[in-house]
Formats: sequence, structure tokens, C-alpha cells
Amino acid sequence: MLVHSRTGKWTVWAGFALLFVPLFALPLLVIVAASFSTNWSGAFPSGPTAAHYTAAVRGESLQALTTSLVTAVTASLIALTVGTWAALAGAALGKRGKRVIDALFMLPVAVPSVVVGLAVLVAYSQPPVLLNGTRWIVILAHTVLVTAFAHQSVSAAIVRLDPMYEQAAASLGARPSYVLLRVKLPLLLPSLNAAAGLCFALSMGELSATMMLYPPDWMPLPVLIFTATDRGSLFTGSALAVVLMAATLLALLAVSRVRTKASFR
Repeated sequence: MLVHSRTGKWTVWAGFALLFVPLFALPLLVIVAASFSTNWSGAFPSGPTAAHYTAAVRGESLQALTTSLVTAVTASLIALTVGTWAALAGAALGKRGKRVIDALFMLPVAVPSVVVGLAVLVAYSQPPVLLNGTRWIVILAHTVLVTAFAHQSVSAAIVRLDPMYEQAAASLGARPSYVLLRVKLPLLLPSLNAAAGLCFALSMGELSATMMLYPPDWMPLPVLIFTATDRGSLFTGSALAVVLMAATLLALLAVSRVRTKASFR
């Protein structure tokens, strides 16, 4: 609803601040403060130190961050490829075929992620496809969980596309493959970038399914954060959480810049 009066605008901003600060901003600020602290006195952490970050960017922590980045990038690329292909196929099959494909791809989102983790663990713990104990079972689970978001994002963008571009290219003699690669996909590029960023962020923060699947040599950063806080190392876990947030935000900013440039093409 549009608010034109100055009093109304200030009221809206005050209401937004009352909701945003305690629900979203304050918990994150407390985590940042705890990452620079050594003890907890009263309602806030105290004892300034940067030692937690020294440990958070080396050794096991750095390896966990690298594992999360590799897992998120790989899962996002696979999810984007599969999701885009399914969205294009669904648009070509008509309304009934699109409903079936949408339902199939939304199924992993309709159940808890821990159920998806258990399903992947049971399905790929025996030959002929034995992935249990390898990094690939973690990447597979992340791919299953984020593909639905890639598919929905690209599918919605396809619906908004003006068919006149494809029709004009086809009328000039362009082959279907040429129309797809040189007309349709470039028009979808901003949505593809947005879907990639969403998949990456979701994969970076995934914990429930990962806890059931990760091998000792492939521990993502969210698992390390959980184990640190579970052992009582709250301040170390807070520093790791800030590192995870920073890495995710930097990646999303990079994707956002690519999406902005693509939108002006």
C-alpha cells in the first residue's frame, strides 16, 4: 500500500524497524559480537579478541569452508542444468506435462531435508551405485534439495518470455537449437543467475541432510559449526558462522553483478 503523508511514512518505517531489528538484525549482530568475545557476561558477550578468526581461516576450518564452496558450486551447476532442462521440457509439453514435471521436482521440497538425506543414504549405500562414504553422496543430496528452486525460478521466467522473439527467429530460418542457444537462453540469463545464487546460498547453509551423509574427509562448514557449538565452543562456532555468512554474501554479490550486467544486454 502506498503511503503519501510524511507521518504515514515514518509510521511504516518505525513498524518495519520494530519487526526487522529484533527478529533479523539483532540475532546476527549478537553472533558477530560473540565471534570477537571470550566470555559471556550478562546479556551480551565480552572480552574482545580476534583469536577465533585466526582459527577459523586455517586448518580444519579452512578445509571445511573449501568443502562447502566446492559442494555448493558443483550442486548449483548441476541443479541449474537439470532444472533449466526440465523447465524448457515442461514448457514444450503443455500444461498437463508441465504440472507433472513441477510435481516431481517439488517433491524433495515437500518433505523434510533429513528425509531426503535418509533416502539418498539408503538408495546409494549398495552396489551398483555405491556412493556412501564419498563426497559425491553429499553433492548428490545438495543437488536434489536445490534443483527444485532452480526449476521453479527458470520455469517462472519462461512463462514471462514474449514468444514473439522465438517466432521472429524461426520465421527467419533459424533452427530450433539456434533459437534456444542464441535467443531463449540469453533472455533467460538474468533468471538463470538468480537461480544459481539461490541454489548456492541454500547449499552453503544446508545441515540436516548433510549430517546424515558426510564422510570424515568431506565435512562442510555448517557441520563444523554445529559440532563446535554442540561441544560448547560457542565463540568459535560464532566466528565460523560469520565466515560462512561472509563467503555466502560475497558469492551472492558476485552473482548479482553478473545478473545486473546481463539485464542490460
